[in-house]
Amino acid sequence: MTAVTPAHHRPRTAVPKIPWAARRVRQDWTQLCAATANPAPFDAATLADLPEPVRRYLTHVIDPGTPLWQSVQVSMRGTIKIGAWRPFTATQVVAQPGGYIWAANARLFGIPVIGYDRLSGGTAEMRWRLLDLVRVVAADGPDVTRSAAGRLASEIALLPTAFQGAAWTAAGPDTAVATWGAGVEEQRVELHLGPAGQLLRVLIQRWGNPDGKPFARYPFGVTVEEERTDFGVTLPAVFSAGWWRGTDRQADGEFFRAHITGVTFQ
Repeated sequence: MTAVTPAHHRPRTAVPKIPWAARRVRQDWTQLCAATANPAPFDAATLADLPEPVRRYLTHVIDPGTPLWQSVQVSMRGTIKIGAWRPFTATQVVAQPGGYIWAANARLFGIPVIGYDRLSGGTAEMRWRLLDLVRVVAADGPDVTRSAAGRLASEIALLPTAFQGAAWTAAGPDTAVATWGAGVEEQRVELHLGPAGQLLRVLIQRWGNPDGKPFARYPFGVTVEEERTDFGVTLPAVFSAGWWRGTDRQADGEFFRAHITGVTFQ
């Protein structure tokens, strides 16, 4: 018998156009937005062998019968710390295991700054321009790619229907752990949960150079303040992110606050 996806689990069929800020990587954007071929419906019975915190999280964030999509687009607005807190609007596509593109428009002293962070095709880069003309950030290379891989792993919070790509364990009664990769490329993401399985915090030892330190792994994380449900999937709705999560430097390390305004799965 063929499973029929309930209407409230079906994503919109219209795919949002490529954001202007991502036009220089339009081919990568299109590939990451590719529709999942014949996604299986979510069945909680397949989680029987996983630890209880993992089951609690996945059954909270994915409704029964929801297609296990491998790609999502989210629109958001918020503030980002570039010296001071600056407003931004952005659209992001995330695909597992393909990568992500975060394309945004911000303002620096009232002047538009437009660009993107990208991980696709096994490489990563950051490209940002003042007035979309004058380059202000251009970063790539192995360290940027390794840092981006940690970010992609933590994006499981935006695409929990891709959970089968990770190895799942528990690190306590209220912590599910998703592990991607192996060896030096391993990305271990802790998902700290509430009693009903709601996501409270995401923590990862992510490669980077916060505060100009040498590249290494440093604590990075996301704090979820509110959640929302779209097409049978529950995601963070209001959240903040930064380095030094879980340390006495957490407040200083926070650089990102966002509110999700739209979601489309593929």
